[in-house]
Amino acid sequence: MGGVTVKVDLRVAGTGHASQYRPADPVALSRSAWYRLLLPRPRQSVAVHPALTRMSDASGRARRAVSLLVKLSVSVGLLVLLFRQTDVGAVTGRLRQIDPRWVAVALLAQALLLVVSGWRWRRLLSTQNVHASTLQLTLSCLVANFFNNFLPSNIGGDVMRIADTAPLTGSRTVATAVVLLDRMLGLIALFAVAATGSLLLRHALPGTGYLWVLLVFGAVSATIVVSQPALVPRLLRPLTRVREDWVTERLSRLEDMLARVSGRRAVMVQAFAGALVVQLLGVAFYLCVAYGLHIELPVRDALVIVPVSLVIQLAPVSINGFGVREAVFSYLFARLGHAVDAGLALSIGGAALLILASLPGGLVFLTRRSLMMTPAPSDTP
Repeated sequence: MGGVTVKVDLRVAGTGHASQYRPADPVALSRSAWYRLLLPRPRQSVAVHPALTRMSDASGRARRAVSLLVKLSVSVGLLVLLFRQTDVGAVTGRLRQIDPRWVAVALLAQALLLVVSGWRWRRLLSTQNVHASTLQLTLSCLVANFFNNFLPSNIGGDVMRIADTAPLTGSRTVATAVVLLDRMLGLIALFAVAATGSLLLRHALPGTGYLWVLLVFGAVSATIVVSQPALVPRLLRPLTRVREDWVTERLSRLEDMLARVSGRRAVMVQAFAGALVVQLLGVAFYLCVAYGLHIELPVRDALVIVPVSLVIQLAPVSINGFGVREAVFSYLFARLGHAVDAGLALSIGGAALLILASLPGGLVFLTRRSLMMTPAPSDTP
């Protein structure tokens, strides 16, 4: 899979020049941090002894191996602990009796979630005068979901999205900043849904006050970043000590990107509305799975359980959230008066369906040699 090379005919917005773009190997990219997309290729001005190169490579492989081992231990350990304390027969019984009609509705909700995600991403790209179609970006989101589910990292999908849109923006810095802005809006929407849901709970849940703190902090931070385009580049100015000319140029591009966003605040409002819809569709997906498993889960409880579990899964301590997600579902189900086995069954069933729904992303990745990521006609004056 990693050996597949995809040639995409691109036209950078505003230039009309065609170029051939080869997305980087997503497996290799996911093994390093997403920010490596921003780094220049190393220039070897002096000869490096082969032994030092081998030592550096071995050290990097060892760190990755240790990180993977720790994450695997956390995931397996939590799952073993949960299954020891839960009626496994009840969990498997619920999973065996799942209603396929609700499964179909859940998959439809996930498909709509991807379409809205593609539309939201398109609105953010339009602030940079980049116009890709919603279909193209939705397919990119589908591919990103595939790699998020099948790589031991929760940032592999973002790497793919950046690689897909960097040629359209003409800058990896701008493409990365747009994806990070998209992520930030998604997080704020996640906090908003969870905080609102906490007001509807019949039983007080410890820690829900922090949801409001995170919501206010995120909203204020986003407002400052958008309204003061020069602030973030100014805060990052000390990085010029590493490589002054290169860093200065990237910070200038970042400031220009934020200035364009600041001048299109109506688009930002639309993108945030899209983020809210995405989070609500995520809750709807799990509600459909719950109904398919014959679990009576009130909407008010789902509005807290699903977003909180998604936030905690962002911590890079497990393999794609496995174990952590199941622990959070089980804990919150117990705190809200539901059966623990129901929470565990919902977590496992939902995860399995999400993996199933992401499989077409692998097919799209393998076959999109014929899918040209070209700018779409602008829908704005």
